[in-house]
Amino acid sequence: MTLAWRHLLRALYLEISTPRTPKTCPSPKGAFWTSVTKLGLHTKPSMPPCDFTPERYQSLAYNRVLEIHKQHLSPVLTAYFSEPLLLHQGHMEWLFDYEGNRYLDFFSGIVTVSVGHCHPKVNAVAQKQLGRLWHTSAVFFHPPIHEYAEKLSALLPEPLKVIFLMNSGSEANDLAMLMARAHSNNTDIISFRGAYHGCSPYTLGLTNVGFHKMELPSGMGCQSTMCPDVFRGPWGGSHCRDSPVQTIRKCSCAPDCCQAKDQYIEQFKDTLNTSVAKSIAGFFAEPIQGVNGVVQYPKGFLKEAFELVRERGGVCITDEVQTGFGRLGSHFWGFQTHGVLPDIVTMAKGIGNGFPMAAVVTTPEIAKSLAKCLLHFNTFGGNPMACAIGSSVLEVIKEENLQENSQEVGTYMLLKFAKLRDEFEIVGDVRGKGLMIGIEMVKDKTSRQPLPREEVNQIHQDCKRMGLLIGRGGTFSQTFRIAPSMCITKPEVDFAVEVFRSALIQHMDSQDK
Repeated sequence: MTLAWRHLLRALYLEISTPRTPKTCPSPKGAFWTSVTKLGLHTKPSMPPCDFTPERYQSLAYNRVLEIHKQHLSPVLTAYFSEPLLLHQGHMEWLFDYEGNRYLDFFSGIVTVSVGHCHPKVNAVAQKQLGRLWHTSAVFFHPPIHEYAEKLSALLPEPLKVIFLMNSGSEANDLAMLMARAHSNNTDIISFRGAYHGCSPYTLGLTNVGFHKMELPSGMGCQSTMCPDVFRGPWGGSHCRDSPVQTIRKCSCAPDCCQAKDQYIEQFKDTLNTSVAKSIAGFFAEPIQGVNGVVQYPKGFLKEAFELVRERGGVCITDEVQTGFGRLGSHFWGFQTHGVLPDIVTMAKGIGNGFPMAAVVTTPEIAKSLAKCLLHFNTFGGNPMACAIGSSVLEVIKEENLQENSQEVGTYMLLKFAKLRDEFEIVGDVRGKGLMIGIEMVKDKTSRQPLPREEVNQIHQDCKRMGLLIGRGGTFSQTFRIAPSMCITKPEVDFAVEVFRSALIQHMDSQDK
């Protein structure tokens, strides 16, 4: 079903469904919310319709899944919820668990399912290629890789035209680090605190999130610098971000001048002057930080930082693993929102709509520098299956106007969530762009101290109970991450906001008892 038809169905649903408009009352803490006793503790907001019926689950029993996981899979605790969700099937923005319960997926497999779960066109292309040719490796040619390279390169500005295909974001950033050092003949690479660029032994040096750091040496030659976070950092104001929603912090900056940006640039200069060699290899940046809780930098910061890096002989790398492929709405790539042109771009996740695929795109000059010092080879990178799927994803984004949908629906959602920030004292910040949104939870807006993890956990759990799946991020896991597939519609946003508001109401009510 096309996106246009799905919009029409949702619009008809809104017209025939009765809106629930609870009354509000003042809270002792200054927020306004509806009493949970009026809503009913187990009342669930009405879920929008779905034109898909999942297959009947006929696999392992839930308890057996838990046993196998405990015995044979990684002991690292990554699953959400005390009772992990066992998923069975997906369709576009919807997921179904083993009991047939339906969920609105607002995290899309950690910002990965770009055009929708099991999108019919992507499925058909995958099935066709599956029956034709799975794998060749780079020692033989096959048309899908050349078709895909031509399509992807057309979406990037000159001179970013040489493509290396990989299997994951960590692999892509590994290679980008190698490229930067090969081209510059330098070692030091800078990345932001709070950055996540992968969890491989090499990229762990770039990743600066505490629970991803090891006591053993890893990722040598990497240096962190202050993240220019205009909500939680030392400087920030009400005009800093490229977002429909700004922080509640006030500033006296003129429209064309950002004092916070200038202060953070001074910190970046301090890193260059004290913590790295006179000549460096490069600088990595996510256009918007993902794992750290959708953190946005002051407008103009990256442009000045790139100039400073190039003065030191370094190359500039943007990590588009989460921000690329139209998710931010206004532009296809996150770096374009900052008005910069990187030397290397890495991408993964949404590139294959959940199929393992990644890419590094760079200039001919940097590609030649790598080729001079290394016979680079990747067995599975650019395999026929991945390239066929990647091409179909690009076609769907264009045919269904998903970048434009990200802009329109994402802005609509940001403004909706911003109203909750104004309503609830524990919602400290709402930020983002397009369909990449962060909601940071705090004890109160004055201190901005993170809301305790157990309280955030309960809100998260209540959202799941009501049929909404969202992500987590931030140093203290205090930020909810919202990143649905780009096929999402406004009625589904209305449902998600209503669920989140209901979860906040239940939380506030429980704190008063």
